Amino acid sequence: MTMNPDSEMSNLTTPQPYMSPYLAGIGLGLVLLAAFVIMGRGLGASGAFTSFVAAGVGTVAPEYARSNTLYAEYLGAPGTNPLKDWLVFEIIGVVIGGLISGALAGRVRRDVEKGPRISVNKRLVFAFFGGGIMGIGSKLARGCTSGQALTGGAMLSIGSWAFMIAVFASAYAVAYLFRRQWQ
Repeated sequence: MTMNPDSEMSNLTTPQPYMSPYLAGIGLGLVLLAAFVIMGRGLGASGAFTSFVAAGVGTVAPEYARSNTLYAEYLGAPGTNPLKDWLVFEIIGVVIGGLISGALAGRVRRDVEKGPRISVNKRLVFAFFGGGIMGIGSKLARGCTSGQALTGGAMLSIGSWAFMIAVFASAYAVAYLFRRQWQ
């Protein structure tokens, strides 16, 4: 049996269909269960970014970092490195896994997805601004959406359920303002 190189190449460039959301949800639930069983804690991302910031502040201004309650918590005992935290490796795995998954599905390309009524620069500014607001919100909420929704929701935390209801309600409330940018 011979393979046509052109058909092999077109298969790599043609995006594959997305995974069933039901199968993806089951897989995510199994990953969350494995995280609880193996690591003794759930999933989350905001703690990893705080570890990066604490490591940076600890390098530039070590005395300030040790005297600051937030940074001191992440720096731990003297001589320990906050970048050895489990959540840092989780985020690295998410990035690498997402890249591999996207490459296998033929969805990795250099492009900015946007609507016809918005420029690339404006889209990137909005994305950066929105990400910054989410980052601030994740610290105020004591966890990102993955930590709040997945881990907190699995533990039946009322605060996590209230957070997710607020996320969906506010997204629905402001969707009209942003929808026209994509049409």
